[in-house]
Amino acid sequence: MESFNYNLKPELLNKKVVILGGGESGVGAAILAKKQGANVFLSDKGSIKPEYQVILQDEDIRFESGIHTEEEVLSADWVIKSPGIPKKAEIIQKIKDNNILISSEIEFASRFTQAKIIAITGSNGKTTTTSLIYHILKNDGLSVGLGGNIGKSFAALVAESEYDFFVLEVSSFQLDDIQTFRPYISILLNLSPDHLDQYNYDYEQYALAKFNITQNQNQDNYFIFNKDDEMSIQILEKVKTEATKIPFSTKHILPEGAYYRDRRLFINFRNKFEISDDDLQISGIHNISNSLAASLAGKILDISNESIREALNTFQAVEHRMESVAQINDVVYINDSKATNVNAVYYALDTVQTPIVWIVGGVDKGNDYAELGELVKNKVCGIVCLGLDNDILLSYYQGFGIPMQETSSMHAAVFAARDMASPGNTVLLSPACASFDLFKNYEDRGTQFKSEVLKLKENT
Repeated sequence: MESFNYNLKPELLNKKVVILGGGESGVGAAILAKKQGANVFLSDKGSIKPEYQVILQDEDIRFESGIHTEEEVLSADWVIKSPGIPKKAEIIQKIKDNNILISSEIEFASRFTQAKIIAITGSNGKTTTTSLIYHILKNDGLSVGLGGNIGKSFAALVAESEYDFFVLEVSSFQLDDIQTFRPYISILLNLSPDHLDQYNYDYEQYALAKFNITQNQNQDNYFIFNKDDEMSIQILEKVKTEATKIPFSTKHILPEGAYYRDRRLFINFRNKFEISDDDLQISGIHNISNSLAASLAGKILDISNESIREALNTFQAVEHRMESVAQINDVVYINDSKATNVNAVYYALDTVQTPIVWIVGGVDKGNDYAELGELVKNKVCGIVCLGLDNDILLSYYQGFGIPMQETSSMHAAVFAARDMASPGNTVLLSPACASFDLFKNYEDRGTQFKSEVLKLKENT
């Protein structure tokens, strides 16, 4: 099939758009495609949640679940791929063999809005930074939507609302399938090995996917990056971007950009602004980095120093990220279920200042646990493995001389952690792994943890 040339805001009338994946991203893309006059068909090889089926039926959008009917999919003019579908999937290869354009939902939705886009990616801190930037813009009274990997589908927001700005959390999987996506401000927070099973276990391939966020930017756009991140600096020397590059750092004083020194955050762009870390509602050096990046975005958008300060002072931490749940018998319980890779766990272990009973495990994504070795030796007093297959964790940590226990349910994990913990300890759920062996997603894992902890508190 001859590939279709889609310029910005393509004409979709009488064109067939096939959506692969029936989750939040796919259903949002289907709604937008239907609104633009396309002949829309949604296909999901797995099961589609009942609430999404109802939406598709209400919108009169044809769909199938449990199968990809090749005749339907391969007759598309344009395929919109949900980020959860592996690049190596057989249907994806067949689409490419037929020269059909494949785009991500963020690429598709960006064609139908004139709003300025602030896009945030990185291995860790995306959700917190995205939420903080959204809070900064909302606090200043701007018309802004929040979407992407957080909250509502970007495409659904474009279809249903009109905003002047969109703040989007974007993943490497979404950035793999872009052609023209061009944020006004792009932010790369950091890089650490993650999802390597989807990138041929090649860290550089994964890093380059993250850098796609700036590939279409021009001289009128801005790219905020982490001066402290070794891999980011290494890749930045290889890739080209026309965007204005603005660094942030917690280690170096920068003549332009944002940095942290003597417990104060300094933002030096257009005019100077500083704030004490005591005035932040989120703690830890990783959240200092997130706050520096978010403040720079605010300055680029000409938000006043006073408004940024107020937003930083009132922002609350996001759910499932270093979320304090309860204190029981002088033991603090923290939900860090969103920590699905080693680097995120490093920040969590480093932040907690008391001996830790660590709940860890799930679906390993090619983790290198050696990065956590010294922190675990120095700070962890007990390890609870939570997963169906804990062999990798057991083989690495059994020689540390730290008590370990295997569990395969959240109920058992919380009770095991309670029995290991002493007064003055912290029980930290920071899994370093995906959740799909025992839970629907990391939110379900975190919610179950909180529920079990609160039951424990009621019965104490």
